[in-house]
Amino acid sequence: MTKSRLRRTISKWANPDEAEARDLRKTFTSDGVLCVGDAPDREVVRLRGTLRTVTLRPRGGVPALEAELYDGTGTVNVIWLGRRRIAGIGPGRAIEVSGRVGTHDGVRVLYNPRYELL
Repeated sequence: MTKSRLRRTISKWANPDEAEARDLRKTFTSDGVLCVGDAPDREVVRLRGTLRTVTLRPRGGVPALEAELYDGTGTVNVIWLGRRRIAGIGPGRAIEVSGRVGTHDGVRVLYNPRYELL
């Protein structure tokens, strides 16, 4: 092995973020489920991943539960309007959501999706 090839191989092993992303892509890949990074805007999609953060952020005086879904290829903010909490929804939880992806202020968003806890 040449030095540069060896360095690339070692850096793949040494970088925990890349290893986590690779593991998540393997875990959440299945038929009919798109990667977050490949999900087209304004079309109904099914996505799987883990919730990185879950916060309560009121929008216009209405409660909104906001979570960041990550699958190793990208992130999308999942927002349930009118909800203060949902049983089972928390950081680190694996989830499948379906709905229409949009963009709000340059951030990919999925409002009031159907969801299934994995």
